[in-house]
Amino acid sequence: MLREKEKKARTPEKTAPRPTEKNGHGLNGYRPTEKEPFMNERQREYFRAKLLIWKDEILKEARDTLQHLQDENQNHPDLADRASSETDRAIELRARDRQRKLISKIDAALTRIEDGSYGYCEETGEPISLKRLEARPIATLSIEAQERHERRERVYRDD
Repeated sequence: MLREKEKKARTPEKTAPRPTEKNGHGLNGYRPTEKEPFMNERQREYFRAKLLIWKDEILKEARDTLQHLQDENQNHPDLADRASSETDRAIELRARDRQRKLISKIDAALTRIEDGSYGYCEETGEPISLKRLEARPIATLSIEAQERHERRERVYRDD
């Protein structure tokens, strides 16, 4: 019973929705459309802001996790409590490692925005759909190229 209360007490609240998605509208009410020129200045600025907000959220979560791990750094006399604590710690560290890799992908996307290659498929050079970029702003491949890539991966993995 006490263990459950501890878990609830340290389980972080769900984060608020990103400002870019508030009420289904984009930043300052703007959302890119297919009707405007692809990757115009306004779209680039929109995706830059979206990526920076996402990166800030991840960094804030990382700081919160670090603080939590420092606060949680205590010796549990009970072996089961200690094992549970170590498992929780390993899971949190694994999640932070995945987010660290995500930050490098966000930084790469920001660099592509600066050099003008953002939004274009690395494999075909064709524009990546705005819907895909909205859902996955770090995408480097169009849906078709991503599907081909995943099919090739499956073929090699099955060997």
